[in-house]
Amino acid sequence: MTHALILPILLPLFMGSLLLVLHRLEKPAKRVLSLLATFVLVPVAVWLLLLAGDDQLRIYALGNWQPPFGIILMLDRLSALMLLVTAVLAAGAVLYASRGDDARGPNFHALFQFQLVGINGAFLTADLFNLFVFFEILLISSYALLLHGNGAARVRAGVHYVVLNLLGSAFFLIGVSMLYGLTGTLNMGDLAVRISIADAADGPLLAAAGFLLLIVFGLKAALLPLYFWLPSSYASATAPVAALFAIMTKVGLYAILRVFTLLFGSAAGSLSFMANDWLWPLALLTVAAGVIGALAARGLQVLLSYLVIVSVGTLLAGIALGTEQGVSAALYYLVHSTFVAGGLFLLADLIGRQRGDSETRLVVAPALRQPLLLGALFFMGAISVAGLPPFSGFIGKVMLLSAVAPGIQAWMLWSVLLVGGLGMVIALSRAGSLVFWLPSESAPVGAPADPVRLIAAASLLLGSLVLVIWAQPLQAYAQSTASQLLDLGPYLQIIQGEGA
Repeated sequence: MTHALILPILLPLFMGSLLLVLHRLEKPAKRVLSLLATFVLVPVAVWLLLLAGDDQLRIYALGNWQPPFGIILMLDRLSALMLLVTAVLAAGAVLYASRGDDARGPNFHALFQFQLVGINGAFLTADLFNLFVFFEILLISSYALLLHGNGAARVRAGVHYVVLNLLGSAFFLIGVSMLYGLTGTLNMGDLAVRISIADAADGPLLAAAGFLLLIVFGLKAALLPLYFWLPSSYASATAPVAALFAIMTKVGLYAILRVFTLLFGSAAGSLSFMANDWLWPLALLTVAAGVIGALAARGLQVLLSYLVIVSVGTLLAGIALGTEQGVSAALYYLVHSTFVAGGLFLLADLIGRQRGDSETRLVVAPALRQPLLLGALFFMGAISVAGLPPFSGFIGKVMLLSAVAPGIQAWMLWSVLLVGGLGMVIALSRAGSLVFWLPSESAPVGAPADPVRLIAAASLLLGSLVLVIWAQPLQAYAQSTASQLLDLGPYLQIIQGEGA
């Protein structure tokens, strides 16, 4: 048992607690501590990714209570990948925030670290109740981060966000309670075994519990019709918070992939893959709804929020295929969409700072101080998020379109993704024209972009180029991750004490 598995939880937990205890520290000292803790997570995540590369499942039993009785963390390829994506995204977001956005309210860095505790814990836990606990940690932190900086728009969006997620938490607890009452366990591996041998009479109740969890995870992931909280929340949040929130929908998608592959996967008998018939149409409808919202957007941040919804639907389509090729395509696209969305939210703030009172509204405004630099970054991000060559979005979509077998599914997926891609190109072209090509005759009113903020935004956007350069090893890792996920044998053996 290696103690490295718990570091992604302990590092931000201790740093967040320390920042609260030392809340009277000067702002520069808080920034240094937060940056240090967040940047250390990157090599830790790389280390865990390398450990997971041998395809061996590793468990960490807190208090040495072995599964299925204790609090168990589990590292596989999927959780290691999600930890690395989170660490890189968080590093860019906290670097951007440290140039002044963290001063808009108290305890930003402590809340940021606690948010990472919840996200990393959700990716590592092998217990359904602890997944609920980590969901609550990240949600409580996200409530406060969403309101950071005050303002009527943030309060209004925050109320909607809180109410809907409290309802989701209640459904989560009900679903978890039903599963525990029927099986007597909440360890995911043990649950998978007990669901596979459950009495037929318990089947309807187990299915009801599973669908309750699907509703909860769908709310977190922002699926149609549960996505209405996202555009206003992401658009009203400060730029570094919105960038970090790019991983939040992926937590919901991760939970769908984990639970409905392991608990209700191939070993679940009559309940095997029970969610797939629902996930497929929901995925396509979510893509369509996101594109329509993007076309109707009147602000750059709202537009980007709807593009997050499009990425959610695209990812879910790969998961809903239920094949190794579909899941591997979804995982590659997940990494791409997270980095590009985070970078675009930061870039939108940089653009808004140079447009005077118009900020990020899609109206004619004074010329930007740095139109060529910001325009080049926006063009790169727009091409990538729309899925056009030569950036990573194109590779991800090609992988996904290649994963679907010929037939009605292929016809539906190709139609939705290609038409949706055209809609995104139109929406982004309109936004780029208003921001960069149709300035008013007024002289520029904004100051040049802060170099550190610019580096943070550009670094995340350049991740799209990195994903192209390293496409082959990343595709191989995604393929191996999908293969490991769909091979349930090693996961089921964990409860017999055979995990390492």
